[in-house]
Formats: sequence, C-alpha cells, structure tokens
Amino acid sequence: MRSTPVQNDEEARLQALAEHEILDAEPDPSLAHIVELAARLLGAPAAFVSFVDRDRQVFHAKVGLSLCETDRDVAFCARTIAQADILVVLDASQDPRFRDNPLVTGAPFIRFYAGVPLRTGDGHAIGTLCLAGPKPRRSFTGRDRRILVDLARLVLDRLELRRVEAARRATQSRFEHIAETSSDAIICADALGRVSFWSAAAERLFGHTALEALGQSIAILVPDRMCGGHEGELRRIAHGAATGMMGRTVELIGLQKDGREFPVELSLSSWTENGHAAFGVIVRDVSQRHVFEERMFRLAHLDPLTELPNRAVLRGRIGAAILEDRPATVLMLDLDGFKEVNDAHGHAVGDVVLQLAATRLRTCIDTMGVVARYGGDEFAAVLPGVGDPLVATATGQAVIEALAEPYHVDDLVVRLGVSVGIALSPAHGQREDELLACADAALYRAKVDGRGRVCLFTPNLREVAQRERTCRDGLRSAIENGEFVLHYQPQVDLSDGALVGAEALIRWQHPELGLLMPAAFLEVLDNGPDAARVGDWVLRTACVQAQAWRQSGLHPFRIGVNLCAAQFRDGDLVERVAAVLAETGLPAEDLELEITETIILRHDPRLVATLQALRTLGVGIAFDDYGTGYASLSLLKRFPLTRLKIDRSFVSGLCTDRQDAAVVRAVINLSRSFGLEVIAEGVETEEQRQRLLSKGCPEAQGYLFGRPLPAAEFAARFQGREQHTRQPSTAA
Repeated sequence: MRSTPVQNDEEARLQALAEHEILDAEPDPSLAHIVELAARLLGAPAAFVSFVDRDRQVFHAKVGLSLCETDRDVAFCARTIAQADILVVLDASQDPRFRDNPLVTGAPFIRFYAGVPLRTGDGHAIGTLCLAGPKPRRSFTGRDRRILVDLARLVLDRLELRRVEAARRATQSRFEHIAETSSDAIICADALGRVSFWSAAAERLFGHTALEALGQSIAILVPDRMCGGHEGELRRIAHGAATGMMGRTVELIGLQKDGREFPVELSLSSWTENGHAAFGVIVRDVSQRHVFEERMFRLAHLDPLTELPNRAVLRGRIGAAILEDRPATVLMLDLDGFKEVNDAHGHAVGDVVLQLAATRLRTCIDTMGVVARYGGDEFAAVLPGVGDPLVATATGQAVIEALAEPYHVDDLVVRLGVSVGIALSPAHGQREDELLACADAALYRAKVDGRGRVCLFTPNLREVAQRERTCRDGLRSAIENGEFVLHYQPQVDLSDGALVGAEALIRWQHPELGLLMPAAFLEVLDNGPDAARVGDWVLRTACVQAQAWRQSGLHPFRIGVNLCAAQFRDGDLVERVAAVLAETGLPAEDLELEITETIILRHDPRLVATLQALRTLGVGIAFDDYGTGYASLSLLKRFPLTRLKIDRSFVSGLCTDRQDAAVVRAVINLSRSFGLEVIAEGVETEEQRQRLLSKGCPEAQGYLFGRPLPAAEFAARFQGREQHTRQPSTAA
C-alpha cells in the first residue's frame, strides 16, 4: 500500500476544517439525508461524508458503514482531497494504490469507491462525499459523476451555513470580516428592526447598496404583500415583536430592489449588544437549488421518458395499501410487438410509442390508482381499494382496448397489443414483492396463451413462476461455479464422410440434475443479464479447444459458435472476437459464427456493420435455421453471410413430405445463387443423406454422423482417423 499524499497547505486546510466545528459534533441530519439520497440514486451499499484531520479520517454522516473513524494513512479519502476532481476506483483489488490497503483486504472489504472532495470557498479540501461497496463495478458513468458532484455541492451548502453560524459566535470584528468574504448575504439589525450591517453579498443579492439599506427596516427583504407565513414573521421582527423564526433556517420569498421576487433560505439569530437586542440574518438565493432538487426528485421518483412514477413509487403505493389493510389490485402489463417496432423503426419511434402508451394508461387508470413504468416496455399499476376480480379484469380489458388503438408517429401508423396479468391482495399475497411476482406470473401466462388478453393469477401459476425463478437462481450459481460445458457435434462432407467442422453446443452440468440440454435453460439465460458473458465464454472456450485440436495433430476444420443477441448490444463484438483469435492463435477462417433470425431481423445498421467487420477479419457467418421464420430474400443480399443452415424440421420430412423437400431444394438453390455455402442439420438416416447429396447439398450434421460429444470423446473419435473415409459413420 502506498502512503497517502499530504497537501502543501496542510495547516491552512486544517484551520479551515476547524472553523466548521464539525469533527466531533453530532451528525447533521441534513447531511445524513444527502448521504441517503446519494446511496439510493447511485445504487451504492454505502455512502458517507468524511472529514480528514491531521492523522485520522472521521465519518460524520454515513449509511451502510459501521466505522466511525480510521487512520489517515489508510483512508481513500485522503487521496481524494489531494486532487481537484472526483476519484473513482472501479476495483480497488486491482489498483496498485489500494490493493494492499487493510480496508480492501479486510473489513469492510472495499472494492468500489467514488469520492468528491469537499472544497471550501477558499479552496481547501476538508473532506469528501463518497460511495463505497464490496463489489467492483464495470463503470461509473458521466451521469453518475454529475449526480455525485451535484450532491457534494449540497453538502458544501450545508457546511457553509454551519461555518457561518460558528463564525457568528466570534467577535464582531471577526464576524464582519467573515461576512464580507462570504458568498451569502449577511445582514444585521437593531432592536427596532433597522439594518445596521449590510454585506457586499447582500448588495449583490438584493440590489440595494449598503448606503441605501442602512437604517431601513429589515422588512425591505420581503414583498409587502407577504403578510403571512415566515415573511410576515420577518415584518413583525421589524416592529420589535418576538418570533419563532429565531435560531431556525427557513425558506421564504425575497424581494430585489427592482421588484423581482425569488426564493431565499434565511437563518435568523439574535444576541445582546450593550443591553439591547440585535439580530443577524444570513440569506442565500436558492433558485438553483430548487431547480436541482426538483431534478433530483424526478430522478428518484419518475421515469424520465414517460414521466410516469417509477418502480420504487409503485412498490411504495402497494405497501401503503397493504399497511392500511385495504384490498388492492396489481396489474402487470407488457406491450406485445414493441420489440419489433423498435427493431423496424428505431428507438426514437419506440420512445414516442411508449410515451403515447403511458398517456393512455393514465387515462384508463385515472383516479383509481397509480400506473408506473416498470422497465422497458413493461408497465404496472396498483388500484388501492379494488379487491373485486370482476372490476380488476374489466380494468385490464379496458387497458387492452385503449392500447390496441393505432399509434400515429409522424407518417407511421404503429399497431400494438398488450397482455395483462392481475393479482389481488390479500387473496394472492400480502407483501408487495409477492403480489408483483403473482401478477408477473399471470402476465407470463397471458402471453403464452396468445397475447392480447387478461389473465387473473391462480395458484398453479405460482409453480410456473417458481420454476423460472429457480432456473434464474441456478444459472447465477452455474456461472459463478463454472458448471457450463461445451459438447461438439461433427459436421461432415456428405460425399465421403470427411470431418469438415464441429458446432460447439452449450450444456449445463447441474450438480443435482445432471447434464441439462439448452431447452431447459437457454431461454431464461438469453433473457437474463449474463447472456453476453456466457456467450463470450462459449466463444473463447470453443476457440481454445479448436486450436488445441490443431496442435495435437487433428486435421484442421472449422469450429461453429452460436451468438446471442446480447453480445451485439455493447458494440464491441468485433474487438472481442479479434482478441480471442489473437489470444488462442486460431486462424479466423476456421471460426464460423452462427446467428439466428431473432438477431438478424433487428434491422439495426450497427448489426450489419458488425457482421461486415467480422467478415473482414476472415470469420465465417452462418444463418441458422433459415426458412423457419420471416427472414426475406433481401436479407441474403444485405447481410454478409457465408453459409445457410437448413433446419432439421425440413430435413426430417425430406423423404416423406413434398413441401419439406421443396423447401430444402429452394434453400440449396438460393445458396448457390447468392454464392453461399449450405449445410443441412438433423440428418438421421442414410436415405436423407442420399437425397441431400442428390439435391446438391455438400455438408450435413446430425445423429447419422454423430451426437454432440464432450471434447475428449470427440477427439478420441476423430484423432488418427483417416480424414477421407468413404462411408459416413453412424451414431453410437
């Protein structure tokens, strides 16, 4: 661990810290609120305001942290105050400055840290506003940085008020000196409410010069029309009356010399001078703070796109209904066909559609309850006081009818459906998470049953949801424990049975259930947050294995790897593929990446560019299951494909169904016309092999040639075999 730096102006910095009288003071509630807001807005398990003394770091306001203070030598914040900008450490265990730090190697096991120096008006960094957590982060975005910096400004606002209040207790001459250097307006008045001191900041804030203000009633700070509230109290002070404002910080309306009104924060104090009462007022323009706090409120409570309440607000309303012991209905809604709209017309059109849908939902729910955006194209609503399933179902049907109306976006007319799942409290649950899970299970059933319908939760749906939840939890464990394995299915030359390729296929070696096929988990994995991570593991593992086979003397052949949609989202797939090829030494022409219709129908220009860049590397691009969906002929021209794969559903009927045979023949002819290679999947009989060969299909894979095998068994089967055997092998 490297020693922390000490600033050149250390003594001046410590003096600035001492002026705040905060090191050993009770935690300031306003600072505690900002710390809680920072943790909530930025998703951090711990947040705190700390102050750096000569030899120690003191945690003044904190959430998620049990420490009260640490030595300065181990304090992350000691480094933060030594720099001008925010300090972000994504993974402290990988940072040479911190990896040996006892706060990293031991409790609280800090991995992620972000801190903003709290710098006084004189430029002295007395402390920090920080986030920390025991898990590393992949990034801390520009938006995250701006929020943390803005919150630090709020902390500094509170600290400045504290500093000025501490300074008030000093001598009058010292007070006047501080007042003249403060950015806040500082005004003093005598027992009759007449201005006796008017700082330079007061002149800037209110527009009156000191000469104009001195001797005037302190009531010039507020409009004449304000006779009630705090403004009225200030006017009563001007007439010598007692008031409850003393010693408090309040907000009221200020009045500039030119008549403009603006919000100010005012702190009023009193003391005795020569046996007579005197008053002091500290005033700050809080117009910008109001704007910022409004923005923070919207970030914390509203979805920025639709301006509907967000998920947190929805959960709070559900919880409130439960605490009030009232029946409640929870609806989960999912727009049917929205992904296709996004893919076909772009996210800008999709965003407008979401905004229009949100407006219609507000109208449908109206005063019955609260509708919120739950995420993506999902919405949710809670109807407090509604426990009748007929009323709930009727509301859901009204939502379906309203959202089914066409959406007009510029010159486009977009049509969508919606599926609705409903759960009732207390019948289906008495916790918000339980009700939301039940409504989500009902929504899933509505979509499975054909979409565009309402489904009321029933107990059997809980089992379906539980199975999916169990699968999701198991997948997390599988990723952490390395339970995924690859099996390899041979691809052969139909004319002589020679090995020409192998497709890498993922399997889950479940610790209790044994080897699981993709059908048991792939859909849940593809829709989860770890799809790209697992996809990259498959790519690297397959390439490592293919190169190992080459080096062991196995005749070179291509390796096929399936891509998932999530691998295209970050925009760096080409770089990741190139890195794997460079790391493993596998020639690019020996790698074939397989994409499905789900990926290719996104109509995303970046997708085309990504595939073209992969082709430039020399990597092959195969279109899996061609002919089973909606992919058009134009896609064969537009996308840089190298191979079409004939789906097993057509191959299985090749010898018995004229239509299947016609599709196979058409795909083979198309591939020839577009200059593409072609391979058939699912070949199980010698007759199918002969038919494919006669139609001009050169390659195939299927049980006739071999089932997917673990790497060792695959190598044992093909290692040392004559590569140009004249008879195809059959499955064991």
